[in-house]
Amino acid sequence: MFRRLTQLALLLLALDATPCLAEEKTEDVTESRWRLGAALGYGIRSNPLVQSDDIPIIVDLDIAWFGARWFFDNGDLGLTVADNDTITASLVARVNSDRVFFGKTDTRFVVLDLAGMPLTQAVEFKVPDRDYAVELGMEMLTDGPWGALQLSAFHDVSGKHEGYELYANYSYGWRDQRLYIEPSIGVSYKSANLNNYYWGVADNEAGVVVAPYEAEAGLNWHARLMVGYQLSRHWGLSIAAEYERINNEAAASPIVNEHDVLGYFAGVAYRF
Repeated sequence: MFRRLTQLALLLLALDATPCLAEEKTEDVTESRWRLGAALGYGIRSNPLVQSDDIPIIVDLDIAWFGARWFFDNGDLGLTVADNDTITASLVARVNSDRVFFGKTDTRFVVLDLAGMPLTQAVEFKVPDRDYAVELGMEMLTDGPWGALQLSAFHDVSGKHEGYELYANYSYGWRDQRLYIEPSIGVSYKSANLNNYYWGVADNEAGVVVAPYEAEAGLNWHARLMVGYQLSRHWGLSIAAEYERINNEAAASPIVNEHDVLGYFAGVAYRF
């Protein structure tokens, strides 16, 4: 069975594009436990938070190691519990990716018009900070001529948001000699605790600029397109584009400015 560990941290679009490059098959070559690659190009991922900057992607590294059962894949640590012609199932520890948006926010002065008064007031405001959460869960992968399906469930074990996320993604890869194209679509259900921790506003964080807000559970969905063209055994061209629709509960938060997240990357990739 072809085993592929899809990255859930959508910030690293370049890493998602790099594996599209096919390896030329040679005889009597032992498959390495390491997967090393790098992509150099340009891309961004938009930031839905207010007073925030888009996230640039210039250089990305792809670092993974696969043992008999244990593996490390770009920050994810896993233990494979089943691997056969039908399904691959693994226990995986990861860091939640929602926190990445909060690293690109600014402190600004917001000018308020005081009702009924000819004066205005400049108030300092910064988007509330959020911590990274370590999550543990199960990931199941299966594929065939019909495409590939990934199902996963993760729960916070670090005591940050104490919530969970359910994820499903379907992809279909098409190859014509050196060209590889893979569209995919998926959904992500985020529990109330997870959604509220990252997108809610606590009473002690509220003020004249934003009001308290409690987010309930919600469903995100996304669509991606990855294109790779193999120039040689190690070099190739990579293009990736992604659209994600944030759930209504998160989008209604006073610290959220956009309902959508857009991302793209284009560049040259090298596989060691």
